[in-house]
Order: sequence, then structure tokens, then C-alpha cells
Amino acid sequence: MGAHCVHELWMRGEMPINIERALEKLWARSADSVPEWLPMRYIDWLPSAYEIALKFRSSGKGRSNIYLVLLDYQDRDGAYGVYVGMSKYSPAQRFDQHKAGIRAAGSVLKRGIEVLTGPTLHLQYIKRSEAARIEEELALALAAVGLRVKGGH
Repeated sequence: MGAHCVHELWMRGEMPINIERALEKLWARSADSVPEWLPMRYIDWLPSAYEIALKFRSSGKGRSNIYLVLLDYQDRDGAYGVYVGMSKYSPAQRFDQHKAGIRAAGSVLKRGIEVLTGPTLHLQYIKRSEAARIEEELALALAAVGLRVKGGH
């Protein structure tokens, strides 16, 4: 329930400092029960990522998944970026593979800090042909609003 409350504040534009404090308390008190779709840190552009990702739909079921990975560019310009990927593995499994160097994208291997599950929950188990199209179009759409985007090919 706490995760839903924090998420609702986030989507309604609550002040970042309040969201950061709520996230800290939530992770400190109930980390085991926090759902995987709630990010561990504040990302100012998360509501935009939801809005953009929700514009994409699949017409049928399949075995491919679209996923987003938060990239840390704090050492360069103090910002976060995003990697857009597609895989037959779950987003969490694919992230672990990237971090282990298995068919890893360099940006995720070096800068990936967590999977952003929420925005792409509706893009799981879709047709491979549609996943390839959505991956590319989603990356372009996120870049079009000013995000630093990797992947999407």
C-alpha cells in the first residue's frame, strides 16, 4: 500500500524532496514487500516515461518483453538516462545478464542501476515482430522529449 501511495504522489507531481523521503522510509521499513515496479530513487521524468510508454500497444500475445533500464550519468551532467531493450527473458533476468556481461550493452553494463518495470508492464509477452517495432519507436519517443536514450535497435 505504501508503494502505491508513493507512486501516486510521484504521478501527481509532488515535490521531489517529499518523494525521496517517502521512498527512503518505505525501503527502510518494508523493502521485502515493495513491488518491483517502484523505482528505488526519484527520477523527475518518470511520469513522462509512463505517458509515452502507454501510447504503445501490442495486438497479440507472444514471448518477447520490452524493458527500460535506468542509466546513471551523475558523473557527467547529474542526470539519468534510459536504455530501451527487448528480450525473451523477463526484464529483471535480462538486467542481471547485462550486469554479468552476457550479451551486454555497454551502457547497461557500465551505467545501469535498476530496471524501470512500471512503464512497460503492459508490454510483456508480446509478439517478437511487434516488440522490435515498439522498442525502436519507444526509444525515439523518449529521446524526442529530451531524455538520454540508449538501445532501441
